[in-house]
Amino acid sequence: MKRILGVTLVSLTVGLGGCETMQQNPKAATGAAIGAVAGAVIGHQINHGDGKWVGAVLGALAGGAIGHYMDQQQREMEQKLAKERAAGNVEVQRMPDDTLKLTLASKVSFDFDSAKINPGFADALDRMAEVIRKYDKTMVHVIGHTDSVGSEEYNQRLSEDRAEAVADYLVSRGVDRSRIRTEGRGEREPRATNDTEAGRQLNRRVEIYLRPIEKGNEQKAAESPRYY
Repeated sequence: MKRILGVTLVSLTVGLGGCETMQQNPKAATGAAIGAVAGAVIGHQINHGDGKWVGAVLGALAGGAIGHYMDQQQREMEQKLAKERAAGNVEVQRMPDDTLKLTLASKVSFDFDSAKINPGFADALDRMAEVIRKYDKTMVHVIGHTDSVGSEEYNQRLSEDRAEAVADYLVSRGVDRSRIRTEGRGEREPRATNDTEAGRQLNRRVEIYLRPIEKGNEQKAAESPRYY
């Protein structure tokens, strides 16, 4: 089940981004050459009957600036989460469409069969929230997944509750609720086999997708990410 958290009207500021040459990534050079962050009026809430947008004002990026913007965000996220990445507790991945994907391992983020965030993982979430707040021209999709132990109905509910718990935590740390959508996919999208404990552990996870809002194509940012 897909959910949308809140509808908020916020004021829009149009700014021009600075240029920075980045040799490591050609997308960055393209984005830096364009270097414009533009404002756009978009509706973040979707009527599931016809898919039309309603409400809200959020910032948007000129198409050529997206690569540079997401390069910067990825670099800062990787730096902030270096310890967790080294331990295999958080993965940071760039998707082909420039969406930034964060995968949170349940072994550190939640206790077994629980939707309560482990206190020991709060510091990592604080640092994620800091970067997400800074790069606010993205929609934030929080998606929960489970293994196949237990009933499908139970796993669906647990995945939704875990996604909501992460989203609520981000909001408590200053992320604008109007940017966030949550979704539970239960056991339907495993990363590995459910026949082994190692595989089931990989399947129990929460994914955060940061999707850039492109001027003139704003609705795409609110579409549920599908990469499996």
